[in-house]
Amino acid sequence: MSNSSIVRVSVLGAGTVGSEVIRILMQRRDELGARAGAELMLNKVLVRNLNAPRSVDIDPGILIDDPEVALDGADVVIELIGGLEPAFTLVKRALQQGSTVITGNKALLARHGPHLYELAEEHNTDLYYEAAVAGAVPIVYGLRESLTGDHINRVVGIVNGTTNFILDQMASTGAEYSQALSQAQAAGFAEADPTADVEGHDAAAKCAIMASLAFHSRVSIEAVSTEGITTVSAADIEYAKQSGQVIKLLAVAERLQGKIRAEVFPALLPLTHPLAAVNGAYNAVILEGEAAGRLMFYGLGAGGAPTASAVLSDLVAAASHRAHGGHAPRELCYAALAVLSPEQIPVRYYLRIRVPDTAGVLAEVAGIFSHHGISLETVRQDHGDREEVHIGVTTHEALQGDINAALEALRKSEQVLSIDSILRIEE
Repeated sequence: MSNSSIVRVSVLGAGTVGSEVIRILMQRRDELGARAGAELMLNKVLVRNLNAPRSVDIDPGILIDDPEVALDGADVVIELIGGLEPAFTLVKRALQQGSTVITGNKALLARHGPHLYELAEEHNTDLYYEAAVAGAVPIVYGLRESLTGDHINRVVGIVNGTTNFILDQMASTGAEYSQALSQAQAAGFAEADPTADVEGHDAAAKCAIMASLAFHSRVSIEAVSTEGITTVSAADIEYAKQSGQVIKLLAVAERLQGKIRAEVFPALLPLTHPLAAVNGAYNAVILEGEAAGRLMFYGLGAGGAPTASAVLSDLVAAASHRAHGGHAPRELCYAALAVLSPEQIPVRYYLRIRVPDTAGVLAEVAGIFSHHGISLETVRQDHGDREEVHIGVTTHEALQGDINAALEALRKSEQVLSIDSILRIEE
């Protein structure tokens, strides 16, 4: 704990979020300090290039490019570098010297969270990470504090604004995935290398964090079954429209069979689903608790100002604890629930299968599903040319392992030309 009411704050990184944190902290230092009951002093700002242009004026006396110096004398270290290194090394050192750490780095927490939680406890300090999951949306606080007296059964949400924007563009313009991605990059919603977003890795890291908090167990990013949106086609979007549905990339964590289901996947949602109306770069998360029932958190999930809001919320709490005593909630992993194998998860699917327009094909396809214990809810044949047609199939609930086996058999069948769509259905 600080020996005075002055709390020295070092910020690692002055990019989009870091610059916004610094700007708000300088403009509203007195107000934020009053809330914390301590004077907030900007100690050091770590950057790669001292001479790079910035959107905020930073005192040259505190602007440095030496990581060692950035940590010296800091009561609170705000890590906004991103990625695994050097962020991991710097956060470790900060915790080891007893500094409170605030981070928005979901990849770091999903990969090294347990080690960092242990370091914080060992050195009698705290680790805050509200900004790591959904920008300004207070989902971490909700799970760590507001709902700690409840028994959470399910968490489902849209936690990646880039993919949500792309899917919205496809739905509103009829564009294919590659065209919508280009539009997202031009608008600044997608990075030049969008892999982490479009392949679902960003959402998987957030899913791991939410599952760990909700179920008091350690869930790593490797344990989250992950599928991105790169295979979603304009034809899939059109089918969703015609059937009164939308396609969203979901992060789902729930208690199932005494274990944890943790998945990220694109899914068909009915228009009546609360998440169906979450558009653009917005995020939303639904929690289902035994006592509280269903709660929905909604707001901007990315961007400098929304993310800075979450970081500064953590800063007020951290500074108060530094000045007056107390700690952030510790990691709770007493439940130690295992993660359910993806093959054991009950699922429903919509499949669009291209087949020759000949007698007996429909019976062949239905027989493959039946052989693997999968019953069909609906079967629809689209009009094609004289040689081939598409069959649209909606399954009843079945185990993912049985669905996988049926898909493999369909691909080997001489009566199946291709499987053009494979979409999960989430009710």
